[in-house]
Amino acid sequence: MSNDPLSRQDKSVTRRQALKTIGGALAATALASSFPNLLFAGDKRPNIIFILSDDHRWDMLGSMGHPFIQTPHLDRLAEGGVLFSNAFVTTSLCSPSRGSFITGEYAHKHGVKNNITPWNDTNITFLELLKQVGYDTAFIGKWHMPGKLPELRGVDEFITFTVQGGQGRYYNCPLIIDGREVPSRKPYITEDLTDYALDFVSQKRYNPFCLYLSHKAVHHQFLPPPETKGMYKGVDLNLPPESDPWITWSRGSIWYGLLGPMDLHFRMYCEALAALDQQIGRVLDKLDELGITDNTIVIYAGDNGYFWGEHHLVDKRWPYEESIRVPLIVRYPEYTRYPGRKAGQMVLNIDVAPTILDMAGIAVPSGMDGMSIAPILKNPDASWRKAWLYEYFKDYPYQVPEMFAVRTDRHKYIEYQGRKKAELFDILKDPLEMHNLMNTPEGERIQPGLKKMLEHLKKGGQL
Repeated sequence: MSNDPLSRQDKSVTRRQALKTIGGALAATALASSFPNLLFAGDKRPNIIFILSDDHRWDMLGSMGHPFIQTPHLDRLAEGGVLFSNAFVTTSLCSPSRGSFITGEYAHKHGVKNNITPWNDTNITFLELLKQVGYDTAFIGKWHMPGKLPELRGVDEFITFTVQGGQGRYYNCPLIIDGREVPSRKPYITEDLTDYALDFVSQKRYNPFCLYLSHKAVHHQFLPPPETKGMYKGVDLNLPPESDPWITWSRGSIWYGLLGPMDLHFRMYCEALAALDQQIGRVLDKLDELGITDNTIVIYAGDNGYFWGEHHLVDKRWPYEESIRVPLIVRYPEYTRYPGRKAGQMVLNIDVAPTILDMAGIAVPSGMDGMSIAPILKNPDASWRKAWLYEYFKDYPYQVPEMFAVRTDRHKYIEYQGRKKAELFDILKDPLEMHNLMNTPEGERIQPGLKKMLEHLKKGGQL
């Protein structure tokens, strides 16, 4: 697939015209020759549900051994699939990461470099490619990419919101359904979005479906519903020792966040996460009820991590582990060998789109930067990438510098724009990244090789 925007736009227009001309069923047949791996006999292609949450960091799962977090339904998903314990985002910021999940591309390629650069309508999403081969498709939930809402190609149902700059709100959030604003049906947004998702999944249909369910939770203001509010009252939160007890808001420094006590906001975050887990349980129950669990791919991920005082930080953006690591769970019973295991390979948000296409039997476009993780589902010892690129672009008014980093299975090397000096960490010896190895004998020994890796990755190379 060409990376030239005009070329990509011409191709997508041609596809849309073809679909309008010959109809959905005939289009799938006509396109079969372009996708030789696709199984049409008896229409056994898998259904697909991709669930994306906001600001859910990698270690806040019961199945990751968290000391008090209870996520029984996400744990249940992991028990039936594979929990990727070494999953990352290539940009730890909402809009760029969301662009990468849906396109399989780095932010510098899909163009949503921060929370202020708009979505490019020439971008091709995995939903569009699935629609072209006969899938019923829906995008339900948080879009949160700059610019006006797109007329999202390849989507039968587009349900989202624009209030609070596209962040939505936890209570009584109006929705935009196929371009028309309607009031919420349920007071709490996580339940409301799940209801719409279940409506879509439950429809009688001839075709397989793909649902992209994108939650506001657990972004601030971290408001839980009544049924989970207070469930962690009195629990020892185990906040990091460097955590400030009071969060102040200051866009002019690297310390910024929510005004109020750290422990209060963290408890609310955990309670909102419990409510999200409950709603994910409803989706899993519906698949069981409909008898389609075995033939449905379910993928759960967070759009970025989150600091709760580590490095004297809150929020995300910075390239440290708490910010760039995310939960990622993939369940596909008919495909997965040894379910219930953890996989340690370094997988990325840009891998989700090619994974979905690959498991649906569709050739992965060459323009995608990510790789299908399907081989890891089949083989726990599958060889994988040795290093990858992290990028962060200036996002005004936040005083976080642009940066590029290379992360290997042992080291992380970070170069910052401006006055902040480079950093180098040994993740195995120093998992909390407290000791910068730059200007040490060890750092001087390994930094040149890491810098060479970084330059290679910035030029589009793979390692």
